[in-house]
Amino acid sequence: QLQLVESGGGLVQPGGSLRLHCAAFGSALDTYATGWFRQAVGKDREGIAYISKSDNITYYADSVRGRFTISRDNAKNTLSLQMNSLKAEDTAVYYCAAAASLVDIVTSRIAYWGQGTQVTVSS
Repeated sequence: QLQLVESGGGLVQPGGSLRLHCAAFGSALDTYATGWFRQAVGKDREGIAYISKSDNITYYADSVRGRFTISRDNAKNTLSLQMNSLKAEDTAVYYCAAAASLVDIVTSRIAYWGQGTQVTVSS
C-alpha cells in the first residue's frame, strides 16, 4: 500500500514560483509511474506532468510545458513539481498520483492519489 502526502501549496502572485512536494510512504516511489494532476473549480481533473518509473521519461501538458518541471528523488522517496511563471489559470488543487505504468497514468488509471494541496495565483 502506498500513501502519498502533498505539501508546498499556497498563495503566489502572477509570474511567481512555487515548488510542490509529494512524500511517499509504504513503498518505493520509483516502482510506479508518477505524476501531478490538478483540478480547478468547475473543471475536470487534468494530468499536467508525468515521469516514468525506471528511465525517468517525462511528459508535460501543453498548458505547463516550459514552465513546470517534474522530478523524483529516489533517496528521499519524494516527487516534486517546480512551477515557474505562474498564471491565474494555474489556480487549482494539485494532486500527486501513482500508477503501474506510464500508459496507466497518462490514461488516468490511477492506483494511488494524494489528498491534494491548494495553489492560488492571484495579485
